[in-house]
Amino acid sequence: MAEPLIQATGIDTFYGASHILRGVDFRVQRGEAVGLMGRNGMGKTTLIKSLLGLTPVRAGEIRIAGQSMRGAAPYRIARAGVGYVPEGRGIFPTLSVIENLQMAARPGVDGRRDWTLARVLQTFPRLAERRAHGGTQLSGGEQQMLSIGRALMTHPDVLFLDEATEGLAPLIVAEIWQIIGSIRASGIATVVVDKNFRSVLKHTDRAVVMVKGQVALESVSSSLLDDPAQLSMLLGV
Repeated sequence: MAEPLIQATGIDTFYGASHILRGVDFRVQRGEAVGLMGRNGMGKTTLIKSLLGLTPVRAGEIRIAGQSMRGAAPYRIARAGVGYVPEGRGIFPTLSVIENLQMAARPGVDGRRDWTLARVLQTFPRLAERRAHGGTQLSGGEQQMLSIGRALMTHPDVLFLDEATEGLAPLIVAEIWQIIGSIRASGIATVVVDKNFRSVLKHTDRAVVMVKGQVALESVSSSLLDDPAQLSMLLGV
């Protein structure tokens, strides 16, 4: 197997005296789609923030494209080819759609510029229609599209999507999953967190289930779809 794009080994993360992540191993291969699953409070977002340098780890190793990144500043990790669509979207409310996209634009690690402004607007027709609107003038679904589009403008090798469809209307949810499928087909690795476990499993190659800050299960996504008893035990569904 080729060297993973992201390889985390033995990650321990604390919030104050609270031990959140306990010896977590996590990997993402180039071009792979991974579903990160678990009930609320099991450590999914903490793992993402630990990998992105947003939350310091107390033990373990994090490597991106073979380079050690434990303790690296978040901007260094972003420049190593890691994109992030955070829970809550994090768009700039006083900037227009175009300004939100343009401020993030940069070539990829290998210099590629596949995700031009024109391509992003073609991928998200709603954003093209609202290109001059400010962030606060967009619906929740449009803000999520803008957050994804902004991340694509950085030409990431891997894209983390935390709570990809939370709080969105069903029609918009379907559109977001279609977009995630297109991103996956383009060769960008994806790590997806979402409460709809069936959609996660349908759009990923492999699933990692977390329980109380540890990896409780790692399996091919399609096999988990056929094992509802195991999912019920781990996810309470």
